[in-house]
Amino acid sequence: MKKPKAAGGRRQFGRREFLRTLGSGAAMVAAAEGFADEAHAESHRDKIKARYQPNSKDVQDFYRVNRYPPKRG
Repeated sequence: MKKPKAAGGRRQFGRREFLRTLGSGAAMVAAAEGFADEAHAESHRDKIKARYQPNSKDVQDFYRVNRYPPKRG
């Protein structure tokens, strides 16, 4: 199916072509950001931040309070 030509002999840029171009551009940007994120090492702040401690009182209280009731029968 041929596209109608706009004034001046140029082809009209349809909605599908616009969305296809926009989508492929977004995919390329997302891929480039993924490669950039992998290249960065873990920052100093991330290395020294507090980690999950399963034996802390807060964590033990959370699991104690949120346990399912025992099965009957």
